[in-house]
Amino acid sequence: MNRGISRRARVLAAGAGAGVLVPLVLAAAPAAAVTPAVACTSARAGLAEKLKKDITAALATRGGTVAVGLYDRTTGTTCTLRASTPFDSASVVKVTVLATLLWDAKKTNRYLTDREATLAKAMITTSDNAATSTLWKQLGTTKIKGFLAAAAMTQTVPGANGYWGLTRITVTDQQKLLKLITARNAVLSDNSRAYILKLMGQVVSSQRWGTPYGVPAGVTVGVKNGWLQRSTYGWRVHSVGTFKGGGHDYVITVLSHGNSTMNYGISTIQAVAKVIHRDLAAS
Repeated sequence: MNRGISRRARVLAAGAGAGVLVPLVLAAAPAAAVTPAVACTSARAGLAEKLKKDITAALATRGGTVAVGLYDRTTGTTCTLRASTPFDSASVVKVTVLATLLWDAKKTNRYLTDREATLAKAMITTSDNAATSTLWKQLGTTKIKGFLAAAAMTQTVPGANGYWGLTRITVTDQQKLLKLITARNAVLSDNSRAYILKLMGQVVSSQRWGTPYGVPAGVTVGVKNGWLQRSTYGWRVHSVGTFKGGGHDYVITVLSHGNSTMNYGISTIQAVAKVIHRDLAAS
């Protein structure tokens, strides 16, 4: 289930505060928080308003907490919702692990070893947890933090004690990573970017749900999903995707927790993805 943490660790991680009885007098409900709104901007007339309306409608009846990021280079379009809200990463962090591995190899001008390439492919295309744990341990948090600094992913906090699935991530930082993967930059080489996109394009069919849902024919897709159940906030269900074709070049991140089931989270993500693909294709 791509949990990245043992059962004991889940209990320990989720157990702080569990079983604590709070006197009724101290349990008054906090003042109602203002629900954050979808914010969109675009260089293409009418597109921002359309996306804001449709993403908002897609989430109107959905439970849980959902964060959304969209960036389309072609139309200069950006949409965000809860961009800085932190979530447990589950398996979407595997793209960061691969990027760190390639970034670190580039510093010493070396190719990945056959072993590293085998582990990387399993980690991304089948979301293999053992392969991820091996690479995470090999890199260590110092190198992972080094990559995060180079990528300006300042809101990402690596999971402690080897629990990569509990890395804290935000839409802002996931979008930064996807932008690095999909355009030339000084952090990742062109070969590294192509390698990441290749593996994200080879994810097994059973794990190609989420952000690719409703993508128009002829658009090249890269995806990585994550799912994790804990005693707090229920199911975390996430999807990050890259899309190029049909006159557009865009990346989408949807993060969620508080889902009653994994499938509920998938349905929420796909409701958002469907309207984004539709609105961009029509623009």
